[in-house]
Amino acid sequence: MLLPIDVHMWLTLALTVVVMTLFVTEWVSLELTALGSLATLLALFHVLPAVGADGTQLVTSADLLAGFSNPALLTVLALLVVGEGLIRTGALDSVAHWTAHPRLSPSASVILTLLAVLALSAFLNNTPVVVIFIPILQAMAVRLNVNASRVMMPLSYAAILGGMTTLIGSSTNLLVSSALIDQGLSPLGFFEITAPALVVACLGMLYIVLVMPRLLPERASMASHMTHHGKQFISQIVVPSDSHLVGEKAVAGAFKSLPNITVRVIQRGEHAELPPFDSYALQAGDTLVIAATRSALTELATRYPGLLHPPRRPGEGDRTRDRLRDNAEETPQPARRDKSENGDNGRAAPSEQVMVEAMITPSSRLIGPNLQQLAFRQRYRCLVIGIQRRARMIRASMTQIRLEAGDNLLITGRQSDIAALGQDRDLVVLSGTTGTLPQRHHAVLASTIFIVAVGLAALGVVPIVVSAIVAATLMVAIGAVNLRQATRALDRKILLVVVAALALGQALEATGAASFVAHSALGLFKDLGPAVILSMFFLLVAGFTNVLTNNACAVLFIPVGINLAEQLGMDPHIFAITTVLAANCSFASPVGYQTNLLIMGPGHYAFTDYVRAGLPLLLLVWLAYSLFAPWYWGL
Repeated sequence: MLLPIDVHMWLTLALTVVVMTLFVTEWVSLELTALGSLATLLALFHVLPAVGADGTQLVTSADLLAGFSNPALLTVLALLVVGEGLIRTGALDSVAHWTAHPRLSPSASVILTLLAVLALSAFLNNTPVVVIFIPILQAMAVRLNVNASRVMMPLSYAAILGGMTTLIGSSTNLLVSSALIDQGLSPLGFFEITAPALVVACLGMLYIVLVMPRLLPERASMASHMTHHGKQFISQIVVPSDSHLVGEKAVAGAFKSLPNITVRVIQRGEHAELPPFDSYALQAGDTLVIAATRSALTELATRYPGLLHPPRRPGEGDRTRDRLRDNAEETPQPARRDKSENGDNGRAAPSEQVMVEAMITPSSRLIGPNLQQLAFRQRYRCLVIGIQRRARMIRASMTQIRLEAGDNLLITGRQSDIAALGQDRDLVVLSGTTGTLPQRHHAVLASTIFIVAVGLAALGVVPIVVSAIVAATLMVAIGAVNLRQATRALDRKILLVVVAALALGQALEATGAASFVAHSALGLFKDLGPAVILSMFFLLVAGFTNVLTNNACAVLFIPVGINLAEQLGMDPHIFAITTVLAANCSFASPVGYQTNLLIMGPGHYAFTDYVRAGLPLLLLVWLAYSLFAPWYWGL
């Protein structure tokens, strides 16, 4: 069935609005939204093909699926593997320790650390860079005697600004360059965006160092709206038959034996009792879902050893051993110990335990299942006694909460077992241990591979996609990462969102939707001149990148920018560079960029904190670019 081209244009625009809405609201996962949009486009242009005046099909299935072989996407995925190799070999540790040198003052250490993050992010994926420096800046915050909220957001924003400055600094930059090639134009040069990017990055860093800490409030108690004793974790207690809690009744909704602890739900069989619990007597077997600070949980674990340990079900150990045997190659296991060392159930004696907080990383294998499904206690020989999720309290049993990126876990276990957690990049240990990194003897070789790959690409000797894939292959060949670790380093969100966004961008261009939007924008500002149009385009893209992913935003807007350049008779590279810089301005919300989500837990931030501290930075970058670009390009 053939329909007029404008019908396809409006259908594509409608789908774009739907996809953007789903990206913003996350009513469904980003991956499902991306797959759904790709499937919709494939079905739409197969059932209702768009045919041009010469009878050729404007959008084919091959066009829509071409994103899977996109050189920019392959480059991004290869660089993720290279970055994983640098982390696992400890190649970046010397940089981190140098910035935190004890001879430097705390303030100088923080500034030097942010500058190091800025420089590293110009050549590395900034997510692992931020992961490396989170514990470093936490320690510096202690030395400065300030809350971590004053340094975590500057860390993320310094990484974002650094990613603007070179072609490989961000996946967004590579995608825009690839989009130029798809349009029959020359790609961006390795340092073509560096000059305008350095201008906005330098001004942005001045704001980050001098102004932003004054706008960020103390957030030590933000996780709780009921107490002022620090952030609260969700935990649970199963009342033993011989416990002093049996028969105890609540007074004014609180239990005397559980001081500084808020009971949120009492689960008895299939019945869930909600507060207030006046005169409600506890019984053996009741599950109490509680909210408590770290200090309160520590006191509870000290006073009543074993109370926070979930009871082991009959046959659970056998089933768990079978699961772990099946997954032995996939999951790193601590060294085996005799039962006599840990006791019958593998628990350490209270005097031998340590307590730490660990954060789920964005690419972690732990995302999705709950603690029971993961068999966390048997897998890591450590016990999770609390979960804290970005300042949101959850009224559900702790063992039934499905883990998400950014969750903070309160974990107890032996020092050696906690150290094993630090070796696994599924979790970032935030306090209690600095962790250890394996394969350190490969650090020099891994660094050499990275430097040579970047150098060859920067000099134009080989394309960046070639050097990145060769470097990733060498990282595996030397043993810096194994194949399973390399596969885990690949972010499926980046893969699916980018492929779907490229397909949507292809449809927008082929159906004339991008041209329509460009003409509409030109009609609004046509009398204001190229400099104003470029400035307004920057502001539009920067606004959208705070509610969409930066990759999706860049791919969706680059066809619009190219069309605007054609209408104004300007070099398309000017609008491409504008798209790159604007799409990286994910400062005003936690959802626009992964690093913003990553520091939300350690910094105890609320959404409004990003608006308060990030929106002025966005406007500063926009103003600086709007003044610099006309002079730089002679508009």
